Amino acid sequence: MSALRNYLNKIKPNFEPEGKLHAFRSIFDGFETFLYVPNTTAKTGVNIHDAIDSKRIMSMVVIALMPAMLFGMYNIGYQNYLAAGTLATASFFEIFCYGFLAVLPKILVSYIVGLGIEFAWAQWKGEEIQEGYLVSGILIPLIVPIGCPLWMLALACAFSVIFCKEIFGGTGMNLFNPAIAARMFLFFAYPSKMTGDTVWVAQDSIFGLGNTLPDTFTAATPLGQIAQGITPDTCICDMIFGFIPGSIGETSVIAIAIGAVILLWTGIASWRTMLSVFVGGAAMGLLFESTGATTMPWWHHFILGGFAFGAVFMATDPVTSCRTECGKYFYGFIIGAMAVIIRVKNAGYPEGMMLAIFFGNMIAPLIDHFVVERNISKRQKRLKN
Repeated sequence: MSALRNYLNKIKPNFEPEGKLHAFRSIFDGFETFLYVPNTTAKTGVNIHDAIDSKRIMSMVVIALMPAMLFGMYNIGYQNYLAAGTLATASFFEIFCYGFLAVLPKILVSYIVGLGIEFAWAQWKGEEIQEGYLVSGILIPLIVPIGCPLWMLALACAFSVIFCKEIFGGTGMNLFNPAIAARMFLFFAYPSKMTGDTVWVAQDSIFGLGNTLPDTFTAATPLGQIAQGITPDTCICDMIFGFIPGSIGETSVIAIAIGAVILLWTGIASWRTMLSVFVGGAAMGLLFESTGATTMPWWHHFILGGFAFGAVFMATDPVTSCRTECGKYFYGFIIGAMAVIIRVKNAGYPEGMMLAIFFGNMIAPLIDHFVVERNISKRQKRLKN
């Protein structure tokens, strides 16, 4: 690593204001600070110093996403071989490699488009490259079906970076989670590619791996079957482990739980928000189950669709969620309850979790405002006494 550090120090003058490559200073700074913690310190004022900066935090979130991503790759291959009836003769290597090759283009498109726009924006504004897309770049491919075309994914990435991040001022200033915005854009602009029975299983072979399925092949998710009034034919174990059709990274509760442990152990995600989402979902699920509005057991909401994924990785986004400790309880509860309400009451949108988080992002500042005003009021009353 010392050789790399020495090399960066050697070429750095070329990117300084008087250097021949000064026009690309933002790009060089972005790569340098990603590899090494900046060695500069504040000159004035009182500051809290920490060895972890935002790039390190984003990197830890990416690590927490790895179990869900890797299992999602395997499940893509698993569903293809299962649909073709060749699962018994396929090896683990064949199944995983097929899923890897199917998912990799989506990850590449996400990063190339998103980071390309961020690099261009930073160069245009003469600012540092912001690190927020490190997480969004991998979240977006994980929350879409494998059947989502690459050009649609590219449009969604561009929309989320430009209209839901940069125009608000960049990382730390955005009101909505960019990954959520990308999914919402895709769902409302191209609904046939984000839901239904034809988008959840990869249907073409890749470099001799996998199987080419008939054009008429369909496979509904368990939530989709429930919305149609059909009892899912999937066992509970498959729901928990994730061997079901669904968005790439959202099917395995176990893989998501591993990511949750990493985020909570490192202190990056708020346990208050995460817990409150599940409490809100459980409360509303029990209410609907007790009133006969649905025959679906309340706890099934946690192991189906994107509920667990959204609660762990999306609702806990420190930028777009509530900042006050008390507000995090209300914020998470509202998201969990709203997700179940949408699932039960809107058969045309059987998922619900991403829409709930979108609305949660919208009201998070309002929740924080009421919490702060309440604290001010309580302190004023104490002073009067």
